[in-house]
Amino acid sequence: MTGSVVHDLEASGRGFRAVVLADGTERMNPPSAAVYGEPTDGCLVRIHSRCLYGEVFESTNCDCRWQLRQSLRIIRRRGGVLVYLDQEGRGAGLLAKAEGYRLSQEQGLDTFASYSALGYKADSRSYADAAALLKQLGLSAVQLLTNNPAKVSALEVAGIKAEMRQLVQRKPSNETLKYLTAKETYGHAILSGERPA
Repeated sequence: MTGSVVHDLEASGRGFRAVVLADGTERMNPPSAAVYGEPTDGCLVRIHSRCLYGEVFESTNCDCRWQLRQSLRIIRRRGGVLVYLDQEGRGAGLLAKAEGYRLSQEQGLDTFASYSALGYKADSRSYADAAALLKQLGLSAVQLLTNNPAKVSALEVAGIKAEMRQLVQRKPSNETLKYLTAKETYGHAILSGERPA
């Protein structure tokens, strides 16, 4: 595949292809994708940004770990693509994320308001690389596993038709619920399940 490095891997007893974008830059961690089956237009796609706290530390202060695992379960079963972007802290980086969490805990703010108070954009992520990877896979239309309309818009601007397939977390923890409520306030389309009292 032109512009990418492709090789095989295995997870949960299933083989898949790893695709790493080779765009001529010297980025240490370029965008990558796990491809299950042979992707065709209309297949399932998840665009996921790195979250150390949720994915590795297993924090329940956000829903990132749940979204990643749920997306992988669906994509492994039905086929599709998981695009992974090294955009920690909604694109502001890990240090900004840590500062945002600390300020949130000290002043009772949500992380979006904390970012604003610290001079960071609420969300500075870009999905251009994700679109480039999907185009390299020959995709011009996808079913996007997301609650974030900005991802849908970004793909549409890049010429990829995207239908939003929402991920609904049933019975989120109280910590996760606070984060989901903040995300909803800032434009995410959250369809909540049973909420804790």
